Amino acid sequence: MRAFLALLALLAFMPTAKAQPLVADLSSHLIAITTGFAGTELLLFGATEGEGDVVVIVRGPDSETSVRRKARVAGLWINRDEMRFAGAPAFYRVAASKPLAEFVPPALRQRYQIGTEYLRLQAPADANPDEVAAFRAGLLRNKEAQALYDAEIGRVSFLGPRLFRTRIVFPANVPTGAYSVEVLLVRGGQVIGAQTTPMFVNKVGVGADIYDFAHDWAAIYGLLAVLIAVFAGWAAGAIFRK
Repeated sequence: MRAFLALLALLAFMPTAKAQPLVADLSSHLIAITTGFAGTELLLFGATEGEGDVVVIVRGPDSETSVRRKARVAGLWINRDEMRFAGAPAFYRVAASKPLAEFVPPALRQRYQIGTEYLRLQAPADANPDEVAAFRAGLLRNKEAQALYDAEIGRVSFLGPRLFRTRIVFPANVPTGAYSVEVLLVRGGQVIGAQTTPMFVNKVGVGADIYDFAHDWAAIYGLLAVLIAVFAGWAAGAIFRK
């Protein structure tokens, strides 16, 4: 109901905003990770002024990501080769109102990084191109296996000629940080409207306090963990002796 009322407000606002062909928003701009967090989903909704198709790109936070390749050495499988990619989003999703091939030309997909094959992952400048391609494919496989990337394009549904919506699913292992949700209105192979909305994934509650303590006071946290483990072992032994 809240999303429906927001859509009506957007629709009422748009006739007075002729220069803005696209308006969109999220049902929430914060995903709060608490103890027992098992994933969640957000609703993105909006309205367009005039005809066109919609593409939604969710990504973030970007970071340097390492990809390792295992090799068999002396009968054991170990990590032998490694390559680092800069600018790799920790989470990535794309949704569209139609199959991308029907209305988004390759040049536009490359410009806006629409689809995992168009992500600009920066490999070392001196790396062998064949090796870059192999490690890039490995990075995409790893991210997809962790449900952080999705090669499949999600669905943006139109509710009438102007209103649209889509749901963005976030897994339980979604990384914390700042995200961007970019919405594009495409007409005639050109982007005629765009809007970027920020959102955040943060740890809250006791879990967040423990996480911050472990990173800010790593030595003390490690010592406490050892003491707790020793005490738990002693207590268990005492109970079983009785």
